[in-house]
Amino acid sequence: MFAFALGFGTTIAEPALIAIAAEAADVAAIGGIISQNQTAVADYTSSLRITVALSVGLSVVLGVFRILKGWSIQWLIIGGYLLVLLTTLIAPEWIIGIAYDSGGVTTSTITVPLVTALGVGLAIGIRGRNPLTDGFGMIAIYSLLPIIAVMFFGVLL
Repeated sequence: MFAFALGFGTTIAEPALIAIAAEAADVAAIGGIISQNQTAVADYTSSLRITVALSVGLSVVLGVFRILKGWSIQWLIIGGYLLVLLTTLIAPEWIIGIAYDSGGVTTSTITVPLVTALGVGLAIGIRGRNPLTDGFGMIAIYSLLPIIAVMFFGVLL
């Protein structure tokens, strides 16, 4: 619960995500994807932010399980990128750029230090885990799921 709350809370407050969601909503309205009224723009903005924050929350939980269970990060990253490629094939063209940028903006000023500290601290506290090999890598994991989630957001929209 703590890992999810940390990922969700820091991402929803991320200034870069707030800015990109607002800009994406304005462009979606101009492009005819959503209505050009204030309610539609506000709904799109908040839905996009919540989608990204939920996916980061789940990503942090996945990263914690990786540390607890000793899962190899390589397979998670390879699987994640395969899912990104597959969702890119089915996603509408207009959402792909937003999706990839959403993965990037999650790795900004608020979330990275807190999630890295969680991973390293957890790896230090668990016997048999190496903070260097097990504690790092959570940022790579949590930058992938927002891309996938936003592309599904575009499919559903």
